[in-house]
Amino acid sequence: MRMKPDRGADTGRPGTGALAPALRATFPVLLGYSTLGLAFGLVLVDSGLPWWLSPLMAAFVFAGAAQFMGVGLLASGAGVGEIALMTLLLNARHLVYGLSMLERFAGAGRLKPYLVFGLTDETYGILSTEEAPAGVDPVRFRLLVTALDQAYWFAGCTVGALAGTALPVEAEGLDFALTALFVVLLVEQILARRPKEVFIIAAAASLLALILAPPRNFLLAAMGIGIAGLLATRLPSKPRSGREHPS
Repeated sequence: MRMKPDRGADTGRPGTGALAPALRATFPVLLGYSTLGLAFGLVLVDSGLPWWLSPLMAAFVFAGAAQFMGVGLLASGAGVGEIALMTLLLNARHLVYGLSMLERFAGAGRLKPYLVFGLTDETYGILSTEEAPAGVDPVRFRLLVTALDQAYWFAGCTVGALAGTALPVEAEGLDFALTALFVVLLVEQILARRPKEVFIIAAAASLLALILAPPRNFLLAAMGIGIAGLLATRLPSKPRSGREHPS
């Protein structure tokens, strides 16, 4: 008599037993990504870019802040090199995300490249705090969390772009949606993190960049000044040489 396999056992069907917990874990992301993706699609079409760029970027870029920034750069005629550099700097935080997930992704095998690609802020938040339920393959759980989050974003971006093409929707101000989300995340980080010098340096860097750099290069200048300030505050002070003479 054959035994029925466990729901989390390897039955050859991807995601067996992992779909329900992955849906529960990603439900808050569904609410956020569908709304922000809709706003992105509308902003992209309103910028004069073809609608199909929205789902294309959702599939191959999958980075909300970088996509909003990319729309502005593309609309202003920025070059490929400038866009690539700005995207690299903007998404540099993902290097830290990836390092902290090395152990969790160790057994992912051929799925690891996609798990790394899909590691957005919100996906990282889930995967770093949520464990797969008992009896569920953790690799499949993480894969489905990542894929569902991208599916939510892809659907929002596509629907938004199609709506912007078919309907006379006014997109002015919608590009602030992601900024508002980052403000909320920033406030939470300020309240939770001590000491506060990181935020003081970031604010000072932004102010200096606003004064010294042209608007087009503001973000690049602010990030450069901020990184320099953070490195300066973390350089070890040189020990004093020689003996101190008493006064």
